[in-house]
Amino acid sequence: MSRVIVIIPTYNEAENLPLIVPAVLEQDPRIEVLVVDDNSPDGTGKLAEELREESGRVHVLHRPGKAGLGAAYRAGLAEALERGADVVIQMDADFSHPPDAIPRMLEEIEDHDIVMGSRYVNGITVVNWPIERILISYFGNLYARTITQMPTTDATGGFRCVRRELLEQIGLERIKSDGYAFQIEMNYRFVKYGARIKELPFFFVDRTRGTSKLSLGIAFEALWIVWWLRIANALGRL
Repeated sequence: MSRVIVIIPTYNEAENLPLIVPAVLEQDPRIEVLVVDDNSPDGTGKLAEELREESGRVHVLHRPGKAGLGAAYRAGLAEALERGADVVIQMDADFSHPPDAIPRMLEEIEDHDIVMGSRYVNGITVVNWPIERILISYFGNLYARTITQMPTTDATGGFRCVRRELLEQIGLERIKSDGYAFQIEMNYRFVKYGARIKELPFFFVDRTRGTSKLSLGIAFEALWIVWWLRIANALGRL
């Protein structure tokens, strides 16, 4: 493993980006960061360019507008593969995914195809969420796992480290989802393709800067995508 690219999608993350990028880079000298910005009106894209100029390990992909988390990740993953990444890490910009978990991920990926950060493999390791949000997340995850029959504990999680070969195998052009359903679909496809999966527990800490991008529409997409995945798989159309 020689090239590691960490993809960080952003939309209005001007408060977090100058903090998260250095924190990620310091975890391993092989790491490069790819910021995928959806034309943030708060100047996040400009800050990303400044970070790129300061470091030879930062890249920026500017997109014309906000088109969903899945669309941003698809573009970012394609760019990372184009840049020759051997391993790709996906993580949020708001520190809910801890940078200091990355070294352990890079250790485990040597013997696995994908390393998934899990909020549920050791009970519920979520910090600073109100109880109603924890319950929605927990039972939403349980719903997704039940319908799709995924054996992993965090079907809706998006903190992961993936080998290039697995991403090429699943085919990014086949991914349909845009919002947080993208995370479910990716995890389902990893399982379906027989990936060697390692789950690592981590503490998911709610953001302290900026605002959440979760919306009702995103939640509804996650509700129906699990049935689409199950039916499409049964019909051999995935």
